[in-house]
Amino acid sequence: MTRRKTRSSRRRLKPLTAPGAPPGTLTIDPDSPAPAIHVLAYGKDAFVEKNVARTADLRELIGKFPVLWVNVDGLGDLSVLVQLAEMFDLHPLAMEDVVNVHQRAKVDQFGSRTFLVSHMVRMEESLELEQISMFVGPNFVISFQERPGWDCLEPVRERVRKCVTRVREAGPGYLAYSLLDAVVDHYFPVLEAYGERLETLEDQILLHPDRGAVAEVHDVKRELLNVRRSIWPQREALNVMVRDDIANFDPETRLYLRDVYDHAVRIIDLVETYREICSDLMDLYLSSVSNRMNEVMKVLTVISTLFIPLTFIAGVYGMNFDPDSSPWNMPEVRWYLGYPLCVGLMVVVSIAQLYFFYKRGWIGRGKWGAQPLFPPTPSSNPPVSR
Repeated sequence: MTRRKTRSSRRRLKPLTAPGAPPGTLTIDPDSPAPAIHVLAYGKDAFVEKNVARTADLRELIGKFPVLWVNVDGLGDLSVLVQLAEMFDLHPLAMEDVVNVHQRAKVDQFGSRTFLVSHMVRMEESLELEQISMFVGPNFVISFQERPGWDCLEPVRERVRKCVTRVREAGPGYLAYSLLDAVVDHYFPVLEAYGERLETLEDQILLHPDRGAVAEVHDVKRELLNVRRSIWPQREALNVMVRDDIANFDPETRLYLRDVYDHAVRIIDLVETYREICSDLMDLYLSSVSNRMNEVMKVLTVISTLFIPLTFIAGVYGMNFDPDSSPWNMPEVRWYLGYPLCVGLMVVVSIAQLYFFYKRGWIGRGKWGAQPLFPPTPSSNPPVSR
């Protein structure tokens, strides 16, 4: 069986910057793809959507719309990141966390800019985690993703494109809430897939326990650990956003963030439940293997027990005694029906043993169910009347 590896287990876990480098140093991962910039600028009655080839093209949109959403897919161009940081006054320490994609989910305040880190998940052939970083300003939201392609933000884009939605009337804080809500809600279908896998593994272990099922259970448990590491800090960050006064998030938006916080708590509960199920499945596998071994040993023991008296009979009549020397030297050897009587004795002994085992419930089911080897003697005390 091929072991599956999550993308998060293969990602770089150490910072890209060299030890002792100045704070805010941006070091680009050479494997990161080139950034693609997508822009959504909108207000209640205005909307512009386009792809931007150069960061300089963003200047004509800054300040002309109530909300400007700049989504950057890919972190492979240092000049683009530096230009965006200068254009929107993004703090160097936050930009360093953007390019080092091993951050915990968190929320930081840098003046009038709020910096958020979260993680998107999806399930294809294996679990994939992707860091998404967001800057929320007075009239803009800038999101950075590790690589172009899939993300879970398309429902938010569709809501922005439609004129009759609350997101078109609200500010950048509500847009950031919508993005976080989409990221957190996408954990549920992933966990649902894990639930279905665990049900299948449970049936497989009950019917045909093998090492392949145990290896897959171990893979699921490891992937759930990665999900837990991703969502647990997210709950703490959401709690800070709900409890504290965060710039660009008004009280009404923080009320909506409570719902995202509740979803994160539910996700953590599901992850812990599935991890316990994985442990139970490991115990179930060991119990199934033990029961299977017990059944095998039971059959072998019955066979061995049946052959013990037969071996004794065959051993007695296999002794080399001469009946001509003495009338006590196995006179049965001269019987006309000696051989059929010996075989019949063996058959009768075997049947008697099988009947005894059956009545005790050691094989099959006896008439009164399983009986103890040494049944207890009746008590001399009279029963208590109620």
